[in-house]
Formats: sequence, C-alpha cells, structure tokens
Amino acid sequence: MSLSSKDVAEIIKIIDASALDEFTIELADLKLVIRRRGPGGEASATAIPLSQPATVPAVRALPRTDGALEVRAPMVGTFFRGPSPKDPPFVEVGSVVKPGQPLGLIEVMKLYTTLEAKQAGKVADIPAANGALVEYDQVLFVIQPLRDPAALI
Repeated sequence: MSLSSKDVAEIIKIIDASALDEFTIELADLKLVIRRRGPGGEASATAIPLSQPATVPAVRALPRTDGALEVRAPMVGTFFRGPSPKDPPFVEVGSVVKPGQPLGLIEVMKLYTTLEAKQAGKVADIPAANGALVEYDQVLFVIQPLRDPAALI
C-alpha cells in the first residue's frame, strides 16, 4: 500500500484538527512523520521513501464538451501562477502554450509540483486565484486546442 498526495493532505487535515504533537505512519515503502511545534506553530512533515520514491499523481487534463481541455489540481495545496511572487506568471489568459510548458505550481508543505500543459493550445481561462488554497481535482486552467499547429512557431 502507498499513500497518494490526497491521502497525505487528508492525514494533515486530521492531525491539524487534533491535539497530537507528533504522528508517524510507516508503510512498506514509505515512512511519514508529522510534527507540530506548539500552539500556533508551524507543523513540519517528512516523508521518507523506504524502497522506491513515492509517486506524485499526474496533472489531470480532461476534455470538455466545447473541445477545451481542463487542467485540474493533482492534489490539495496552494496554487501559484509564477515561480516566485516577484516573477511574472508562467502564462496569462490568451497565452499560447506547448506541451510540457509550465502553467503554474502547487505547493504542499514547501514541496512544489509544476503543472505543465499536456497539449498545445491557447489559455482560455484561469479560474483559480494566485496564492489560493485549491482542492484536489479543482479546475486551474482551461486550454482551447489550436486549430493551426503553425501558431506555435
């Protein structure tokens, strides 16, 4: 058995709502340790792979009836549109993107997951706000596929 990012996020929510100061769970391939640093203090967590690295779920991209593609959050976390608060966002509404191009980041416990475009297209909408807490499977980007592949050149 392995823990998904969604599982870890749920465990953190439960621990955060409890009076526990420390929580450890050890599975066949992973040891997860969560520690609280006192009232109002920031909690820290450590995940240690015991045999193979834990896998991060893939960014989900689902087609819509209008032909657009929805890029959804692969985990609960904080959504960022750029690499840092001082840098511009990776993309804006109207930006043309290529497969593999960064769209944004999701941060969970100081670990960042890059959200990448799965296909070429034009960013039609960015429903999530920069710096907002996003839920698993929440729509973050809507990308309209390009009718003319030469538009990427």
